Amino acid sequence: MSKLNVFFTAGCIPGLDILELLKTLQTAGVDRVEIGMPYSDPIVDGPIIQEANKVALANGMSIEKLLKALKNLKNEVSIPVSLMGYLNPVMQYGVEKFVKEAKSCGVEGLIIPDLPAEYFEKEYADLFRENDLKFTFIITPQTTPERIDYFQSLSDGFLYAVSDNSITGKKLNQNKREEYFKALKNLKLKNELYIGFGIRDKSDFDYVTQFANGAIIGTAFLEALQKDDKNYLTTAEKFIKEIKGLKKK
Repeated sequence: MSKLNVFFTAGCIPGLDILELLKTLQTAGVDRVEIGMPYSDPIVDGPIIQEANKVALANGMSIEKLLKALKNLKNEVSIPVSLMGYLNPVMQYGVEKFVKEAKSCGVEGLIIPDLPAEYFEKEYADLFRENDLKFTFIITPQTTPERIDYFQSLSDGFLYAVSDNSITGKKLNQNKREEYFKALKNLKLKNELYIGFGIRDKSDFDYVTQFANGAIIGTAFLEALQKDDKNYLTTAEKFIKEIKGLKKK
């Protein structure tokens, strides 16, 4: 069965209980989750996620608070959870401290879009291996097969293929990207492949998962939560079941 990976920004809703949301997502049928670590300048994100970052920071969310909220993660949630953010806040927190604390919580891996693979290999690859924390690299339509092989040599984290060289939240153009998706499908990959950016509904999910192990949905999920932030657990469950075809609209 095709896998669903959803993204939400930690602290984007006042009073958000991160563990309760994770447990709801797991029960609803999500296969893995990315939690965004708020940052003031999220360069690859569109307006919805940018606003979620602003709200989260205004609500006082930080890496320290997020890790405290996840302290019981491994005891309560069995699906893989990755943290996604930018290098500057992680460096300010202390990369080694962050890696060890994240792994201690039960976090599976990390996604840092602005960390070059060469710098990761030189500075952090050994630290990640020693702590069994997986690193996810991002693939674009311009990434060569040789480059993808290089990513796979550095980590056994899943590969994140963006559907477009743009920001999050833009509508998926299926016709424009089919050749790219077919090329991805034909690669000999040892890592799981997930396609993200522009995946908004069941039609998009069903389409891109013809070419990959799964799909990533962020902006559309955040929009749904924000529309009914008082009942976000019920909203989250309904959204996931609709995407996976477990419940009629």
